[in-house]
Amino acid sequence: MMKRLKVLVSAYACEPGKGSEQEVGWKWVGQIARFHEAWVITRANNRELIERALAKEPLPNVYWVYLDFPQWARFWKKGQRGVHLYYYLWQVGAYLTGKRLHQEVNFDVAHHLTFGIDWIPSFLAFLPVPFVWGPLVGAQSVDASFRRTWPWKAQMQEQLRTWVRQFGRVDPLMRWAARRVVLGVASTPEAAEHLFHLGCKEVVLHPSVGMSSRDIETLSCARLPRETHSGVRFVSVGNLLAFKGFRLALKAFAEIQGRFPQAEWWIIGDGPERAQLMRLADQLAIKDKVHFWGWMPRQEVMTRLLECDVLVYPCLRGAISMACLEAMVVGHPVLCLDRGGPALQVTEETGFKVSAITPEQVVNDLREAMLLLASNPDHRTRLGEAARRRVIEYFDWDRKGEWLREVYQEIVGSRRIQ
Repeated sequence: MMKRLKVLVSAYACEPGKGSEQEVGWKWVGQIARFHEAWVITRANNRELIERALAKEPLPNVYWVYLDFPQWARFWKKGQRGVHLYYYLWQVGAYLTGKRLHQEVNFDVAHHLTFGIDWIPSFLAFLPVPFVWGPLVGAQSVDASFRRTWPWKAQMQEQLRTWVRQFGRVDPLMRWAARRVVLGVASTPEAAEHLFHLGCKEVVLHPSVGMSSRDIETLSCARLPRETHSGVRFVSVGNLLAFKGFRLALKAFAEIQGRFPQAEWWIIGDGPERAQLMRLADQLAIKDKVHFWGWMPRQEVMTRLLECDVLVYPCLRGAISMACLEAMVVGHPVLCLDRGGPALQVTEETGFKVSAITPEQVVNDLREAMLLLASNPDHRTRLGEAARRRVIEYFDWDRKGEWLREVYQEIVGSRRIQ
């Protein structure tokens, strides 16, 4: 029988039911607690949602440690403004808290979960215990040829993000911390390459998100017959931001209308790009074929998703996508770019991955993939079935927890041998 370990966890973002990184932190903590005892350092403003969830469904073997700076010391942080600077400073507090806890508990492993970014260090690496870092997202930037097609504000935001990341590359503490990592976990190929570049000795590729067995079973059973509508219905789910690539996909969709006038595209989500995308759809004469549904609760999103055929996810950078997983598990093929997390989720058997070399090339390749998917319902069905099987095999949360248990045991075992 495997020994129950004492694990120190850093999870800045950790809230149930919020999606995105908050959900990633919460789910990984739950999997760690299945086999080990976990002391979780997280933000104090996560406490209300965590305790509300624990009242309904307790999470044994987890000791919560809430950490934030006093209000007077974080007046400058509001929403996303200043979040990365605050996060960097918060890591210092997490280290001091972890150091004190280690003197009391004597941890076997330390593990940083969120934020899952590879350009700001986790100072838990400097504790005298084996340190696991990740899963992390790659330090990606969108190429200039794509950025030039964006509004100026989005271009400036992307450039600022690039400058901040470049500072992370030369931060001596980052490289020092990376060299102390026993195992770096990357959720994208780009992240794996960057971790090796920083000095991590051992890196593995492993997706950061998953789905519970219960959700997989529920969504698989909820699939609708394919003949619920005529033509083909594409769907996208997510925040409407410039780097999501919806402008490129709209142009590709407009070009298939001549052959498939019954084709539709449903876009679920909201964001600063919505007004511009609606104007573009009007200019391309596809206004009546593209439906902008805005933001909606997850349950309603799933209902809409079931009424569609193909997920379009043309993101130019980013992590593993929950939208891709949810579409795959209900039997939809995915059309994405060969970038970031979706490139790890989608295979030739489950959808199409389009290279991102130039905007014109992306539009052309997206158009060809859309034409193929629109013209061959049987092929869509085969891809969708393979997509569902892939989620069950590689993205089940329980399997991910078992994988992490083996990782911990191997790390602790090899340390004892030494």
